[in-house]
Amino acid sequence: RSVYDDQPNAHQKFMEKLDACIRNHDREIEKMCNFHHQGFVDAITELLKVRADAEKLKVQVTDTNRRLQDAGKEVIAQTEEIIRCRVQQRNITTVVEKLQLCLPVLEMYSKLKEQMSVKRYYSALKTMEQLENLYLPRVSQYRFCQIMMENLPKLREEIKEISMSDLKDFLESIRKHSDRIGETAMKQAQQQKTFSTALQKQNNVNYGRNMHLGRNRILESKNEVTLKRTFEDEDEHDEEVLTAQDLVDFSPVYRCLHIYSVLGDGEIFENYYRKQRRKQARLVLQPQSSMHETVEGYRRYFSQIVGFFVVEDHILHVTQGLVTRTYTDELWNMALSKIIAVLRTHSSYCSDPDLVLELKNLIVVFADTLQGYGFPVNRLFDLLFEIRDQYNETLLKKWSGLFRDIFEADNYSPIPVANEEEYRIVISKFPFQDPELDKQSFPKKLPMSQSVPQIYMQVKEFIYASLKFSESLHRSSTEIDDMLRKSTNLLLTRTLSSCLQNLIKKPHIGLTELVQIIINTTHLEQACKYLEDFISNITNISQLTVHTARLYGLSTFKDARHAAEGEIYTKLNQKIDEFIQIADYDWTMSESDGRASGYLMDLINFLRSTFQVFTHLPGKVAQTACMSACQHLSMSLMQMLLDSELKQISMGAIQQFNLDVIQCELFASSEPVPGFQGDTLQLAFIDLRQLLDLFMVWDWSTYLADYGQATSKYLRVNPSTALTLLEK
Repeated sequence: RSVYDDQPNAHQKFMEKLDACIRNHDREIEKMCNFHHQGFVDAITELLKVRADAEKLKVQVTDTNRRLQDAGKEVIAQTEEIIRCRVQQRNITTVVEKLQLCLPVLEMYSKLKEQMSVKRYYSALKTMEQLENLYLPRVSQYRFCQIMMENLPKLREEIKEISMSDLKDFLESIRKHSDRIGETAMKQAQQQKTFSTALQKQNNVNYGRNMHLGRNRILESKNEVTLKRTFEDEDEHDEEVLTAQDLVDFSPVYRCLHIYSVLGDGEIFENYYRKQRRKQARLVLQPQSSMHETVEGYRRYFSQIVGFFVVEDHILHVTQGLVTRTYTDELWNMALSKIIAVLRTHSSYCSDPDLVLELKNLIVVFADTLQGYGFPVNRLFDLLFEIRDQYNETLLKKWSGLFRDIFEADNYSPIPVANEEEYRIVISKFPFQDPELDKQSFPKKLPMSQSVPQIYMQVKEFIYASLKFSESLHRSSTEIDDMLRKSTNLLLTRTLSSCLQNLIKKPHIGLTELVQIIINTTHLEQACKYLEDFISNITNISQLTVHTARLYGLSTFKDARHAAEGEIYTKLNQKIDEFIQIADYDWTMSESDGRASGYLMDLINFLRSTFQVFTHLPGKVAQTACMSACQHLSMSLMQMLLDSELKQISMGAIQQFNLDVIQCELFASSEPVPGFQGDTLQLAFIDLRQLLDLFMVWDWSTYLADYGQATSKYLRVNPSTALTLLEK
């Protein structure tokens, strides 16, 4: 430091001291070298000696190394082979480990492909789920796994498409088989109902004890109808009963539901299924235009509807949520409204009562079948009451034709019976009782004509036919009794009454026929009480019941009698007019022929024979007819005298005319119809008699003097009439 401090002569002093220090060290080194020199020399000497041995050793080592290298080449080769094998073994172990991870994935994917090929789509979806969640994440680094991952969504879509295609095939299948399903269900319901009814009747010991004998006929007819409604041929009755599952494979809908549920699209599937079924419901509910023409048309229509709802009921009970009770009820209410509208429309076209009855039976089976599946059917039974009215209308039309045929075929003469057997045959058809007639010996005649028992039997047949419709309507005996009485009243008051009225007004019906018609209606009126008993025996409802209706046949037959009586009066007058029209007076004759005119004698003979036929009529009717005929004859003769076209009359003509009037008065006084008091019938000709007396005796002074007085001899002579005839 002092050197660098720039002290005077510091550098020189430093160098001096440094030299001195170096010399000291050199001396120490020299001393040491001198001390070790001998040892160094000895060592060099030893090294020189060793050098030769080292060279020799080197040669030996080199030779040994060469030989060792030559000998180790094979070992090295074996060692390298071992190393290579060890590497391969390690690689194999690694590959095996990786394959053990990949094999389950491949096995599951292979299983997936197999499930897809055998259409086990629900299991395939489960396999996909395991692949995605468990197996593929372990080997996600491999490219084939990425390919698998990319294929899985495609496979899901493929499964959805295939399952949807299967569902569409299923929907098409149930659309085709719905009629057969419904037919089978209706058959089963009908058999169950028949069995229950038979069991109930068997348990009821007193069933039908008081029923009318004709009830057996009704039951036989019902059995015949039941047989006609059978959906299978008789040779198939031993076949095993089929169900909806037997007729339709429901697995597609189950499979599709599970698949869509697994894929999280259950709601989409439900909406699609319900939408398609609604469309099918509308198609099923659409009837054929010619359905009303045959019972098979109605049968197929009902079978399709029943089949549709049987399938829906099955789906409701075997699936969870695909359809609900609310959905089925809503669908049924829609269908029921459509069914009722269709039946109202098509049943209105039915003019055959047998077809309407078959329709009723089908509706009952249809309603009972669906009621068994839990669907409300009250509206269908309400509809049956509407159809019942239409059925009665068709019956009324049919019976109107039957009545017309009976009336056309009637000979309108009393029924002759030659022996007891014939008599019993007649009274077995008609409740006729006449103690006086019973006392007479055979052969004899019953007062009514052959149409009376035929009409009575047809009324009973109508009651049978009406009863057929009332059966199976779940109504009480009182209601059925009321229905029968109302329909019978319609038959009597409308149909039979109309036929009688038309019959009476037919031109070919003469006085004899009209008289017989009056007699017939009297006996039919008396038979009404037996019809009431007949209905009571069928329904087992006493007539003493407060609400029991009465038959209105009495008024019907009374109206018919009144119409017949009026027609008798009219035809008598027409016949009188026909005789009057052939009168051929010579109004200018100087003297009379001294006897009555031929036409008038023929007319009187006609009236006499006609009134003899009236002996079977009630007295008042015969008397009224006789009085009406005499009055009409008197008026016609008067009009003949006062005819404006007749300008001149001689006294001879007046005398001839007087002879004719005398014959009329003699006819009236002969009492052609018993029961007139005094000269009541002769008063019909009093106007003519007083007018002719005035001209025959020429008693004008008395006429003028007594005119207007109650005691006048010519009180019935009208001045204008007298003056008119006087002018002529």
